Amino acid sequence: MSEVQKAENIKNTRKSLVYGLVGGTIIGFIACAVVMVSVMPSIMIVTKESRYNFDTTMQKLRESIEETGWQVSRVMNMNKSLAKHDYEFEPKVTLVKLCHPEYASDILSTDRYVSAMMPCTMAVWEGDDGEVYLSKMNMSLMAKMFGGNIAEVMDGKVVEDEEEILEGLLKK
Repeated sequence: MSEVQKAENIKNTRKSLVYGLVGGTIIGFIACAVVMVSVMPSIMIVTKESRYNFDTTMQKLRESIEETGWQVSRVMNMNKSLAKHDYEFEPKVTLVKLCHPEYASDILSTDRYVSAMMPCTMAVWEGDDGEVYLSKMNMSLMAKMFGGNIAEVMDGKVVEDEEEILEGLLKK
């Protein structure tokens, strides 16, 4: 094999390697994006079944929120809200907006943009199977995504309090 052919082979090998790396990287990013889009909703929102009927779940949730030092800032009956706009929706759905002033103040002192996600919300809703469920944001995961002071407050105090609020309310 001549020196020219060897040089051409080396050039072609390098070119194939570069194309392979670039192509593999692009395929890897696409595969990662597909997995993230399909998995993210199921890990960002946590849903658990309640031990109780709808009204008892709402009563016990409110009591537990207040016993834990949080405040219910608003209760939104989505069925009534939709009915005001001529949309009838049968299974019950209620949003409980809750706030802990100390934690909110701590986060807002460093990261006011997060106010778009405040106050914390828990949803109590009836499933098509007739059971009652509670859905909430995965605060631990959210905290890790933001980092800094948000992570310190949300992944510490907020997650601990949420566990206490929901203790005894949900089926295991």
